[in-house]
Amino acid sequence: MASDSSPSNGGGGRFVPEKDNFLQRHVAFFDLNGDGVVYPSETYKGFRSIGCGVPLSAFAAVFINVGLSRKTRPGKKFSLKFPIEVKNIHLAKHGSDSGVYDKDGRFVEPKFEEIFEKHARTHPDALTSDELKQLLKANREPKDRAGWLAGFTEWKILYSLGKDKNGLLHKDTVRSVYDGSFFEHLKERRSSSLKKSV
Repeated sequence: MASDSSPSNGGGGRFVPEKDNFLQRHVAFFDLNGDGVVYPSETYKGFRSIGCGVPLSAFAAVFINVGLSRKTRPGKKFSLKFPIEVKNIHLAKHGSDSGVYDKDGRFVEPKFEEIFEKHARTHPDALTSDELKQLLKANREPKDRAGWLAGFTEWKILYSLGKDKNGLLHKDTVRSVYDGSFFEHLKERRSSSLKKSV
């Protein structure tokens, strides 16, 4: 019998997200050792590596792993290690979202464009804080408090990390969050600024 901490990549080599599965690519950033499983310690370290403080990183590790672990491990026993299996991350999709990821975690271009067509009123390719609030409100499904909370948390963190000096969240930044490259960019930027300060 496999242990609850066994890797989800079949036990061989590094886990590689499916090329067209943006949701896997998004989550794989936090799979620090490449075994296809994200533990709370990896979530914490991942958030710290992109410049988040200790309180936010700790909150994210608990909120994300506790919330998603069981959903990504169908048929497996509960684990207090709260692992998230990257290959099954599509099973943890919450309601009240934008629909940019389909049921399998693939990127849906028309849904992405719809975000800006419907909500970017001040600038066609960016969202203000107020426009983001409108987006969240428009995405709410009735009686889906868990989905509301998840969506609110995700977008608020994204806005705080990705807005420019004028408080605008640009379209290319949002796209890079969906495909996971935003995290790599933040990590490189933080690493570069730390080197300059030494």
